[in-house]
Amino acid sequence: MHRIFSTSLASVYPLYLAKVERKGRSQAELDEVIGWLTGFSEAELRAHLDAETTFEELFAAARLNPAAGLITGVVCGVRVEDVEDPLMQKIRYLDKLVAALARGKAMDKVLRG
Repeated sequence: MHRIFSTSLASVYPLYLAKVERKGRSQAELDEVIGWLTGFSEAELRAHLDAETTFEELFAAARLNPAAGLITGVVCGVRVEDVEDPLMQKIRYLDKLVAALARGKAMDKVLRG
């Protein structure tokens, strides 16, 4: 089991937020991206952050967006569509979406609109 599986979203969320804010994006946009991927409402996302839900628990409870399979490309040197472990692939999807948001891509492109 990879260490990231037992890491809480709450511990990584400030890093995601700092990354997107450095590039002029907002917390609301970050939350929209996370909500798009997981199917969580704003209240559900806040509850997971407050409860320090692990990535394993988070994605077990998520209603993964059917368009998530359209997320392709490389993040951290790994091609997301080639990741074999389903949980790791979902985490990489999230990383890829956050990276695209931080790069300034239009929200409809980030969300595979």
